[in-house]
Amino acid sequence: MSVQDTLTRWRYRYVPDHVLGELLSKNWIDNVIPFFMLVGSIAVFGSIVPGFFEPFTLSDSTRQLAEVGFVAMGMAIVMLAGGIDLSVGSVFAIGNFLTLALINLLGWPVFVTLPVVLAACAAIGLVNGLLIGFLRLRAFLTTLVTLIIFRSAADLLVLTYGTRLATGGASSPLWDYLAYGDVYGMPVSCLVVLVVAIILHVMLTRSRFGWHLLAVGGSRRSAHNAGIKVRRTVCLTYVLSSTLTGLGSFFYAARIGSAASDAGLGMEVLVLTAVVLGGNSLGGGRGSVAKALMGTVIVLTLTNSLISLGLQSGASTLVLAVALLIGVAIDVKWLKNRHKVISSVYVSPAYFSMPTCPPTDPDSGSPYAQNDRLKDVELIGLGELDGPEDVIFDRDDNLYTGSRHGDVIRFLAPDYKKRELFAHIGGQTLGFAFDRNDHLNVCVGGMGLYKVLPDGEVVRQTDETNRSLWSIIDDSRMRLADDLDIAPDGRIFFSEATIRYDIAEWATDSVETRGNGRIVCYDPRSGKTRTVLQNLVFPNGVCIANDGQSFFFAETWAARISRYWFDGPRKGKLEVVIPDLPGLPDNINRASDGTYWCALMGMRAPVVDMALRMPGFRRRMAMRVAHDEWMYPNINAGCIIRFDDNGTVLESYWDAGGVNHPQTTSMREHKGWLYIGGVHNNRIGRLRLPDADPNWTSNDSYWGSRK
Repeated sequence: MSVQDTLTRWRYRYVPDHVLGELLSKNWIDNVIPFFMLVGSIAVFGSIVPGFFEPFTLSDSTRQLAEVGFVAMGMAIVMLAGGIDLSVGSVFAIGNFLTLALINLLGWPVFVTLPVVLAACAAIGLVNGLLIGFLRLRAFLTTLVTLIIFRSAADLLVLTYGTRLATGGASSPLWDYLAYGDVYGMPVSCLVVLVVAIILHVMLTRSRFGWHLLAVGGSRRSAHNAGIKVRRTVCLTYVLSSTLTGLGSFFYAARIGSAASDAGLGMEVLVLTAVVLGGNSLGGGRGSVAKALMGTVIVLTLTNSLISLGLQSGASTLVLAVALLIGVAIDVKWLKNRHKVISSVYVSPAYFSMPTCPPTDPDSGSPYAQNDRLKDVELIGLGELDGPEDVIFDRDDNLYTGSRHGDVIRFLAPDYKKRELFAHIGGQTLGFAFDRNDHLNVCVGGMGLYKVLPDGEVVRQTDETNRSLWSIIDDSRMRLADDLDIAPDGRIFFSEATIRYDIAEWATDSVETRGNGRIVCYDPRSGKTRTVLQNLVFPNGVCIANDGQSFFFAETWAARISRYWFDGPRKGKLEVVIPDLPGLPDNINRASDGTYWCALMGMRAPVVDMALRMPGFRRRMAMRVAHDEWMYPNINAGCIIRFDDNGTVLESYWDAGGVNHPQTTSMREHKGWLYIGGVHNNRIGRLRLPDADPNWTSNDSYWGSRK
């Protein structure tokens, strides 16, 4: 290897370019900018504002934070559904007045006053909800009008009863405790807002209403088509918003004790700025109550600090307006360009040097020499199948295969002309294996490992494994489980080709050739799943060796076959048995003579091998070239090879004309015949093997004969 190649390999191995793409794809990345704004604002104003961290200042600020925080959380809920509520300041004023009127004038107890205030504010929110949700009026204009109406009502009430409220006063220890009390140094109002925030977070992320709300915010038409009651959901968001605003006004009334006409004045701008700066999207469907609270801290830190520094009252409003403008610009630009940014940096190629490709010319004398041994293949289900990636037989000689539509299809013996739907799982069905109890185990792309009972019942076995401790990728969930085999003790070893790409993007992994795959073990006895091998280059084709203590597996993009001992004296040992295949290996299965079959789903090409040593070229290609014009490995022509335990390749089968099987992803020997599948084919092939054992079956090879 040249010095340049060595440096290139080190650079793309130790500089984790893919980390940036993974970080940008995380949902929590939206919190990064608000978090740094929060830290920055506290650091800056904490250093220039006298007494910023004094206990009295912090206590007063946290009480104010709680009161505004309730309103901000309500606004966030409305915005999550794609709406906006400009009437919160007016509702806040009415809630403040009503609280003081009930307690100071009528002498009602606190426990009665609170639910009445919340109910009254909820009724106001219901007005907005009915107008916007059911009558489908514009949210901005509607709440602007109700802002004026409710503010006028609040002003009239204050003008009529303001003097009596000022001369009256409640004498209640509980009322005073809500205003100035604390729990272990934390103000009561702040503790309540945290409890409410946790409840709302659980509701939004774990309840049906929360899921419906986010769906409505994402796309109201799609939510309607999915059967969600959009109008009712929108209406409820305004009811919740006004109810939370009423709760904030209740604590405000307890602390201030004044029904001045300026209560809640301009709060809609303050709260809207806080919610947007916290990272909640104006377009709906993206945000949280935690982001709303974080934005509230930023805004209150900003406004209170400006007041403490003695700036004129108009300065705070100006700064809020500028902050809101910046927040809106960031939200719109990021929402519009996020996927473009991610797509330009997500694909992160690595340096990979392929071994010398062995010859495949017809007269080369190589075991890979091209031939036409597949020309006599008989066809089963021609035109009736769509993507039969793997094939397998039960003890009654019935033939099973899958489809890209999530079906398990059974062809009935002996002539395989009649087919039936055996089971429907949902994801694309890939590798198959029968266990000791004649249960069909299936790897399902995007869903994990499943089992189909003899009566067709589908049972999920596992769809997650232990997460890697230091991985930036959340690799606990299965993304592309593709082939499996079963050990004598019942443990299931299966491959997950890539942890970065879904079934629809599996070929993109070839552009990276980074080692995104792994081998996973599921133990039905304990129900536990654990990762056995990591950092594999698109692992595929798991096959338990005849010794029952090891298994072979293929690494497709690396064009090699390896062997791993999971039991016995060599337990934990991994070795490459065939390092230099001329093609891309896929499924591996046993042969009747103690050797193994392997399908090569495509052949290597010199230009692709060269490109694997040029990660910079592949990176630029991914950034600048349309996805459907990328350079991919050749998967349009393949063959079948047979090898022994030592990795010696004994023979190969080709379809030189490319008529019967232009692509082979699997093969299964059964009673003297070789059955061939292909993930892009529309048929199953059947080839007579003249020297094979006519009575041999894979079920007997694994579990013994039951006759």
